[in-house]
Amino acid sequence: MRIHVYVTPKKTVLDPQGQTIRRALNSMGHPEIENVRQGKFFEVEVSDKLSPEQATEVLKKISEEVLSNPVIEEYRVEIAR
Repeated sequence: MRIHVYVTPKKTVLDPQGQTIRRALNSMGHPEIENVRQGKFFEVEVSDKLSPEQATEVLKKISEEVLSNPVIEEYRVEIAR
């Protein structure tokens, strides 16, 4: 089973990388881009012995403890379709 984990800065945290990307896109002729939030994406293969619910719980725990910094980042766990 494949699980996707998305990690992004919390909305209340400044995202200097995202702002740099936005400025670059604006200077490349894309003034319609008003904001960019830059984050991390993980694709994780999990044993099929786990139920989707168990796999999701395992990845939530891993995301909280390893893949994200819960002080400044939030994460979303999804089963890949």
